[in-house]
Order: sequence, then structure tokens, then C-alpha cells
Amino acid sequence: MEIETPRGPALVEVDEVKRARLLLVMTHGSAGTVDAPDLLAVRDAALAAKVTVARVTQPFRLAGARAPGSPERQDEAWAAVLAVLRARWPRLPLVQGGRSNGARVACRTAKAVGASAVVALAFPLHPPGRPERSRADELRGAGVDVLVVNGDRDPFGVPEEGDTTRLVVLPGEGHDLKKDPARVGEIVAEWIAGYARP
Repeated sequence: MEIETPRGPALVEVDEVKRARLLLVMTHGSAGTVDAPDLLAVRDAALAAKVTVARVTQPFRLAGARAPGSPERQDEAWAAVLAVLRARWPRLPLVQGGRSNGARVACRTAKAVGASAVVALAFPLHPPGRPERSRADELRGAGVDVLVVNGDRDPFGVPEEGDTTRLVVLPGEGHDLKKDPARVGEIVAEWIAGYARP
């Protein structure tokens, strides 16, 4: 489904389950797609756990841009998408998230869109080689519980345990989390179950 936002259309791919217990909305990184191995693994594990999954291609990617633009514009478009999805599934608890830049969007907008929690895959703590430019405040400022799943070889860094509700660091994984995406899916599905309705 296509959703109009103030920043252009977003494309939402929905996998709906009967008697869903939760709505999980996920998005890509700056240069990625919603078909990244970790996002597909999360979708598959969530569907098996009776979770309806929406994967959002943000307007900047649909327009062909590789850079997301300002956080304010990105967050404005995300809020518009979430308003439509919340209206479609008003009774389901919402968990939102994404990988890399998408995880940042999810953290920044969680409270405003009414999310119960955030899933942050490969959260980019800082630009590569620039640890002094930490983005940990986005994790701490989410205002909801945040699960972070990062690889220990991620050049964007790994958050501290105190910056998030739960931190899972996967040995041997880089920023793409593609060595064992099924494990990423299992971790996420297990964690989000705590926010699902019975």
C-alpha cells in the first residue's frame, strides 16, 4: 500500500496474520531496502509469533535518494505513515523499529506515534571512526523500552548497556547483521512477545 506523507509517498508492505497480537512496523537503513536479510528474518519470526508486520520504504528511498535528509523531515514522514497504520489496526499494541538509520527514526518518534517499544537493529552509535559524535541520546530519549541488536564488528559502534533496555551483541557480525539473520529474528520475536496482547 502507498501512503502519502508531507515528504512524498511511502510504500508499505504488510504481512497480516489472523488474530494478531501485535503490530510491528519496521524500516530500512539509509541506503538499504526492506528486503535486507535481517529485516526479512525479523518479519518471518514475528509472523510465526502471531504478529502483523508492516515494512515501510520511506519516501526518500522511494524517490531514489540515498540520503534521508534532515531528521525532522524524516520523522514527519514517519509519523504520517504510522498515523495511517495505527488507524487501520487501532486495537493492536505497536512496536516499531528499523535497521541503522531506520532505528534512529524509530527511537526519535516512538512516544509521538504511541509505540510501546522500539527494535533497533545495527543502531549506528556514531559515524565510522568518529566516536566523539555519539547518537546515544536518541536511544536514551526514546521514552519507551528499546531492544538493540548489534554486531561486535560494527564500524558504527555498539551502544552501552545503560543506553538501552536490552542490548544483544552478536559475535562476528558487522553492520549488515547478515551472518545469521535467523538468530536476529529469534531475538526480536522473543522480546516483542512481552508487548503483545494475550
